[in-house]
Amino acid sequence: MTAAAVLAGWIHGTEPRDLPREVEHAVGRHLLDGAGVTVAAARLAAGLPGWTVAHSLGGPPQARALTGYQALSAPAAAMATAMLEHALDFDDTHAGGLVHPTVTVLPAAFAVGQEQSATGEQVLAAAALGLETVCRLGAVSPHGFHARGLHATGVAGPLAAAVTAGRLMGLPAARLVDALGIAGSSAGGLLEFLDSAADTKSLHPGSAAFAGVVAARLAAAGASGPPSVLEGKRGVYATLSQRAADLAVLTDELRDRWELTRIGIKPYPSCQLMHVTLDAVAAAVAETAVDPADIVDIEVHVHPDSSPFVCGDHTGTGPPRSTYDAKFDLPWSVAALLHDGAITIDTYTPQSITRPAVAATAKSVRVVPAPTEGPAAAAPGRAVVTLRDGRTATGDVPGSKGTPQVPMTDAEVLAKFTGNCAGHPRAGELADRILNLSAEDDLTVVHDLAHLIATDRHD
Repeated sequence: MTAAAVLAGWIHGTEPRDLPREVEHAVGRHLLDGAGVTVAAARLAAGLPGWTVAHSLGGPPQARALTGYQALSAPAAAMATAMLEHALDFDDTHAGGLVHPTVTVLPAAFAVGQEQSATGEQVLAAAALGLETVCRLGAVSPHGFHARGLHATGVAGPLAAAVTAGRLMGLPAARLVDALGIAGSSAGGLLEFLDSAADTKSLHPGSAAFAGVVAARLAAAGASGPPSVLEGKRGVYATLSQRAADLAVLTDELRDRWELTRIGIKPYPSCQLMHVTLDAVAAAVAETAVDPADIVDIEVHVHPDSSPFVCGDHTGTGPPRSTYDAKFDLPWSVAALLHDGAITIDTYTPQSITRPAVAATAKSVRVVPAPTEGPAAAAPGRAVVTLRDGRTATGDVPGSKGTPQVPMTDAEVLAKFTGNCAGHPRAGELADRILNLSAEDDLTVVHDLAHLIATDRHD
């Protein structure tokens, strides 16, 4: 039996009652976080090109994008939501697979859920199965897609969106295999944006969600996909990963081990690979008031797999090339943290990234390679800040805030959501509905509230 067949059989055969309570709880947290960052992006008018194009596609009025009002085809609605959700790079990350899980699963679940008039319980179950799928797909070959120059979310996202949509459409296991096989041909997402100011990374989840929903539809219509899409000699891993693949990570203990409970929630709206360094720097200066002008050296220990993405040749040499580029500039982000005392959405605005003082401090950042066991996104962090008078301050953290090593509490997740909703008076109501999604009979109320909060300014 192929890996896709094993996965499809599990997806088809798992009932909502089979989900452990801790899994339901984790899924609720991630749907809440995904909705919050989507609302924040809509409030800030981020991701407008993708949103505009998705809405221009029109189609039969089957679903609304989250925060939107116009009904679109389900694939277009999924595309619009996904592009918006990733626009601020504030959405969650699974360290083992280095994928953004919720950004393709939530859009597919909510769009196809509306199309199929699914209950909240059905949407929650589909989202759980989609989240587990995308986490495991990435963890089969840790950092392998990135090493090949591909965005892991762009590779695994179409397959996860396909099974999420297919589950809500009621596809049998054989058709889910076809959906996976078809979606595999849409896997991709070049990392070339790292050497420019391009927007393509934020567009990848939209393309993935769209392709995944369409793949499920094609399978339902009778189109076939290769059952060996994952392990085949021209399959996803052989073609798109530069590192060894262990398919057992995908198929073993599917009913007993839930990787989705290990998804990290971001405290900072930037590349997750720099978060542990930001935490280490914050820990170093926590006990001492430090004037950035007095700093002569900032030694940061960075995993070698992280460096190409957040410590590239252009980082720390001057102002970032764009607001999105700044989110991948570790030296500049460290400097901004030291100047501002925090990293927030406001850190990465056009006005903020041009500050000469921050750029000057960024030049003091010195990267020390720090290889460790396990994936880069789960590495510990260390920072040593040296002042002109010779004093040093050291910060060590076991992992970045929000990861399984240092998890965010439910209260912290809710506070992030409320902040992304700019404290809107109805944010609590939306949070309650998402956290208790299994009791919802109609997704319309969730979408109405998200639209209201995103467009009714109370900040």
